[in-house]
Amino acid sequence: MGQGMARNILRKGWPLSVLAHRSRTAVEALVADGATEVTSARALAEASDIIVLCVTGSPEVSAVVEGPDGLAAAGKPLIVIDCSTSDPAQTVALVTRLDALGITLIDAPLGRTPKDAEAGTLDVMVGGDAETIERVRPILDAFAGRVLQTGPVGTGHTMKLLNNFLSMGYAALYAEAIALGAKAGLSPQVFDSVIRGGRMDCGFYQTFMKYTLERDRDAHKFAIRNALKDTSYLAAYANAVQFANPVGAAVRNSFAAAVGAGRGEDYVPMLADFIAEANGVSLTEGDQEQVSI
Repeated sequence: MGQGMARNILRKGWPLSVLAHRSRTAVEALVADGATEVTSARALAEASDIIVLCVTGSPEVSAVVEGPDGLAAAGKPLIVIDCSTSDPAQTVALVTRLDALGITLIDAPLGRTPKDAEAGTLDVMVGGDAETIERVRPILDAFAGRVLQTGPVGTGHTMKLLNNFLSMGYAALYAEAIALGAKAGLSPQVFDSVIRGGRMDCGFYQTFMKYTLERDRDAHKFAIRNALKDTSYLAAYANAVQFANPVGAAVRNSFAAAVGAGRGEDYVPMLADFIAEANGVSLTEGDQEQVSI
């Protein structure tokens, strides 16, 4: 996500400094496009007025912002746009701590895919005060097709968790239905021939099935470990507000089982493979177990 977002910021004429997370290839490509690389979060803050974070979740955000050489160590006013998928309660607490340092943080988690980041057509759910959002809106527009204001700080991350609950819920349902079909002798191809084009079809289903049918690992690049993180954040939020969410718990446990079995680095559509294998069947065409009913 971050590389496509950064490239669009550059294309729209904004001077940009970048800090590497894991991908040297991405940083080198951005530097070739005109970005300046820095080597610490503190140096990033010293070179910037507005910071866009695109990291995994709340622990990583806290480390980048409040760590020994973090953004706050620069000791200057900043606006931080947090595009991670984080725990809303931790976001609100962080905002309170940063306000005392003259740092304003808004939560702006993302919807859609890395391809949309590259195309500049992401959905952005923004929680924060209207004045700050208005100030950073041109930057958000550089990589977003839609900017959706959700309310005060924390509501962006809450909405993102609800969005991911729906998508990961679909993924868990697809995976179990496909695997159960295979157990009964119905190939994924037959399953897809019934669902595709009907009322249960959607864009998420199509990217999920692109892996299932074509074995395209890059069709839906979202790791199972991240699905577990997000559904765990949802569970924590539900507990905090004393809300019973049995469906959310079931969805979370589907991903927890896969992570516990060492499949956390697999992408979400591969959950169907995990469930099928756990039930003694394969999703490869011609290799389904035949069952008489």
